[in-house]
Amino acid sequence: MDRRQIAAIRWGYGFGPGMAPGDDPGSLLAGLSAPPPAALPPLPPLEEILSRARARRMANRAAREGDPRAEEMVAQTAADVRALRRELTERRLIAPLVSPHGFVERLVSFWADHFTVGARGLVLSLLAPHHVDAAIRPNIAGRFAELLTAAETHPAMLVYLDQDASVGPDSPLARRRGRGLNENLAREILELHTLGVGGAYRQQDVRELAELLTGLTTDLRAGPRFEPRLAQPGAETVLGRRYGGDPASMRDVIAVLSDLAVHPDTARHIARKLCVHFVSDRPDPDHVARVEAAWNASGGDLPAVYAALLDHPAAWAPGAGKARQPFDWLIAALRAFAVAPGRAETARILRRAPVWLARMGQPLMRPPGPDGWPEEAEAWITPQGLAGRIAAAQALARLQRDRDPREFVDHALGGAASAALRRAAAAAEQRWEGLALVLLSPEFNRR
Repeated sequence: MDRRQIAAIRWGYGFGPGMAPGDDPGSLLAGLSAPPPAALPPLPPLEEILSRARARRMANRAAREGDPRAEEMVAQTAADVRALRRELTERRLIAPLVSPHGFVERLVSFWADHFTVGARGLVLSLLAPHHVDAAIRPNIAGRFAELLTAAETHPAMLVYLDQDASVGPDSPLARRRGRGLNENLAREILELHTLGVGGAYRQQDVRELAELLTGLTTDLRAGPRFEPRLAQPGAETVLGRRYGGDPASMRDVIAVLSDLAVHPDTARHIARKLCVHFVSDRPDPDHVARVEAAWNASGGDLPAVYAALLDHPAAWAPGAGKARQPFDWLIAALRAFAVAPGRAETARILRRAPVWLARMGQPLMRPPGPDGWPEEAEAWITPQGLAGRIAAAQALARLQRDRDPREFVDHALGGAASAALRRAAAAAEQRWEGLALVLLSPEFNRR
């Protein structure tokens, strides 16, 4: 691959009509300041999401209590929730599909996985996609402290990690509500989102951070907020630094997150994670060190970190060392086919996409746990995963059966396609079979 192909395939979601990424770090970084794609539907407000989820729960309660109006309420609220869930889910697919800035969309996906929220159940199936577009997307070009704060305090994260059930043991409402301290959010902040496994924290730091976070809560009526009556009284010590006191406030939460964002262990942990995700399952140690140094020197300024990530020989080394995860594969395929919003064909594809992703082993926004999706190629290139890719490739190819596979090779891979693949695609008995061969080729499945 030449640098232009590396920019499109390794650092983006592949090629697409009218989408020609540059072949240098500056052109990729320029997308960070670009406005959202005009074709991207507006994001439904959080208030609407909470309102529909609340109405659905009230309808279910009415049914349990034998309310004569319950059947109609349940049917209507179920339809409202399905429509909103479909709108939010399709938006997650449309954004990388229509954006000319593949690197930016890959960063959104990276950070969405770093700050994993699983879309399970009524509330999280609506809040998880909102978390991506309201907390992650607007903050990927600022400082990590801002992204960290937005991600951790969004109601999706609070619900996913049970922070809405955490109460300071000595708080005014602890006994009345019959609830206690929940350490889930504190543990994942330290272990996954900042310092990393093996970072400079101990169980006592987890406990005291959890106490400091009490008061941070959410519900379907009032939404996310800091509620002092739930907070543990007094100051807490996290990594040797004291925070909080009386009265407890959101300022204490922001202060500890800001300090964690610039901790050297955070720089080390996320620098390696970026290199692994974008370049190699076994990254060049010097590449990781350069990214880590940029983090420390800039205080977690993310554009400076991305610049260091891109400005290293390993970033542009020939070869494809990573396996495309199913979401990456699907978006790259749809971009190559020039699938665009507003067409009947696109609506059918978007409805089928979650099924294809699940069969390939990566159900949309439903990772196996808070640590997100695995990175290593062995997790994705499996018999079951490949069977899912074959089925998805065949389905997509049949929907596009009138296309010439000889032209599609260039749309999908540019000069990265081998001569053997070009011959195989041209020699296919039926056009759709040639298209499927391209989608199932090693060139298309690796980056």
